[in-house]
Order: sequence, then structure tokens, then C-alpha cells
Amino acid sequence: MATTPPFGLILPSRAVLANPAVVSPTQYAFVFPSTPSFTHIVVFLLPGTTLPDSTLAGVYLQLPGASEFRLLGAIGTAKQSAIFRISGSGQNVSGGNGSMEDEMTDDDQALTTSNGTAAAGEVTVGISIEPAVSITSQLEALKATQAPSSTALVLAKGQQKPTPLSTKVLAQRIIQNAFNFLASFAGNTGQGGQEVVPLKSFQDWWFKFERRIANDPTFLERDADA
Repeated sequence: MATTPPFGLILPSRAVLANPAVVSPTQYAFVFPSTPSFTHIVVFLLPGTTLPDSTLAGVYLQLPGASEFRLLGAIGTAKQSAIFRISGSGQNVSGGNGSMEDEMTDDDQALTTSNGTAAAGEVTVGISIEPAVSITSQLEALKATQAPSSTALVLAKGQQKPTPLSTKVLAQRIIQNAFNFLASFAGNTGQGGQEVVPLKSFQDWWFKFERRIANDPTFLERDADA
């Protein structure tokens, strides 16, 4: 096991951090101010450093005011550095032991307050050398909790995806809707007995139509309601 801290950390625009606190022979911690704000952190093994066989270095994040650490990903002898992206809204963290852009969303990863200003305090990045199987299983479990529900990706059994209406059909249904409404306002006038509809009736239909579209945008897609 290494006797000196084998890890370094980079925050864009700040000096490289290469002297973490030694918590135990297998655990290290970088502590730094949360301001000025940042969107990425880079964690890496120092040159010439290797980890024991069958181990990985898990990278954990503790934000100001938080009581627990969140696993971001891992680095190791085969992958000696990783970039972790933290969005401006504080909702997304990516990076880790897989691809450089594996998405891991967690509402607790907030670097900003409700009014958009940077959260004051200290950020802690913990690095723990652990069995590779343990780190891998934690990462897989984390990704599983962030995966969209299968019910959101497939239609219910027997349900078919609706076919989008063509412009022609949509126009026909709008006209039919207007005709059905205005027909009750038609009256006779003039020598030829030509039916006419007051302009106000059309305005009333348009107001009602807009309100229904706002309340039920898909009503024109249902034949019975069109």
C-alpha cells in the first residue's frame, strides 16, 4: 500500500491539489472552498502510482451542509483519471468508472442555493481504495436507481402508439368543430333567405376553442370529441 497520498485533484482555474489529508492508509480527503463556483472536478493517480491488484479508488463527494458522501465513480490502475461534471443547477453528476459521461442524477448534489447563488462552505472529495467488486456493484446499483422506469419506455400491453394527425385531418376537425358550434346561431335574412351567423358567435367559438385547447390539447385527436 502506498505510504504517501497517491492522488491529485484539479478544479478548473484553481491550483492543482496533490496533498490530501490522510484519513487512513486507504482513505484520503481533499477539502476546498465551494467558491468560486466550478462545474467539473478531475481526479487522477499521480505519475508512477499503481493500486493493489483487484482494487479501485472510489471517489465520493460531500457538499456544504450535507451529512453524507455520494459516490461519483472510480479510478484505478487501468483508468488513472476521471472527469466528473456537476451541472450549474447542481442536479447532474457524470463521469465514473464507465464512460466519461455516464449520467448520475441526484437532487442532493446542489452547489447553488434556491436563488441561484453559490452555496457557501467547504466541499470534501473523499477517495477510498476498496475491492473492485465492491466499487463496481455500488456503481451498478447507483446507475440502476437513476435509470428511467421501464413503464416510461414501453407502451402498456395491447396499447398502440397513436398516429400523428395530418395537417389536412387536423384542419378538417377544427372546421367541423366550428361548424357544429356556429350552426345553432344561424338565422335567415335578406330576400333570398340566406343563412348568416353573427360575428360575435364566431368570436365566442374561438374563445371557447382556445380555452379547450389549453385545458385538453389532445381533444382533436379523439374522433368522438372533434
